[in-house]
Amino acid sequence: MTLTMEAAPSAAVRPQAETPHREEYVCWSRMQAEAGQGLDAIVERKERERQAGGGSFLWGVGNAPAQVTNVLARAGIPVRAVFSVMKTRPKAIDVSPSRTVIWRRYVDAQGVERSLPPHALVTSRGDSAGGAKRIHHALMCRSDKPLTIRRGDAFDPAAFRNAGGTGAPVGFSQVTALLRRVQFDHDRSDYEANLTAWLADSYWVRLSDPVELDAGRLAILADISRQPLDSWCDLVSQIRGAPATETAAPGRLI
Repeated sequence: MTLTMEAAPSAAVRPQAETPHREEYVCWSRMQAEAGQGLDAIVERKERERQAGGGSFLWGVGNAPAQVTNVLARAGIPVRAVFSVMKTRPKAIDVSPSRTVIWRRYVDAQGVERSLPPHALVTSRGDSAGGAKRIHHALMCRSDKPLTIRRGDAFDPAAFRNAGGTGAPVGFSQVTALLRRVQFDHDRSDYEANLTAWLADSYWVRLSDPVELDAGRLAILADISRQPLDSWCDLVSQIRGAPATETAAPGRLI
């Protein structure tokens, strides 16, 4: 979830002469601590969000999507979301950010800016290298199964290439990327599919309208996963700084 530099995926250990016949897209994201929360706490919170949203949840990411992502979303082409634990330790700025913000709106696949669904809770650190953070992104996901960090299910990024641009291999600094399968998996991989879901709705969106969290709202955020599920949306609304009865504002084309 954080633009952290780490080693590129390991090279293939067993070349494959054949390539799959069926087009397969995967959105691969490497996850770690973010906005002052550890990874276990984030996954626990996302599971509560998924329950409150009837299976849907948003996962914040730092980088913009490839242009082809919008095409796939509009066409409804299935894209599996695979989350792998990063190999590197989280940055200090992600473990203890000076400011934390919550995001309240997004731009959908049609270019319309909308309020986030009432159950969606996406936070990030409040500052970037250039100053106050004004843009963030999120994966719109759906899963019918509980979100837990699993072990032992290998994921081989060397079997994929970037779906956009020149189709290059996954880069050193790519934390989240839309990939297209070009060959079968190899025998071994340095990464696991620790958490999986499917992209849904607009797939990968740009977020807007951040608001900084004060001490009171940070306290609600820290405790939200321990509260009754039927209070989730009201608590999300409190953290956003909007009335608990707020309804989604009409969309506007931007």
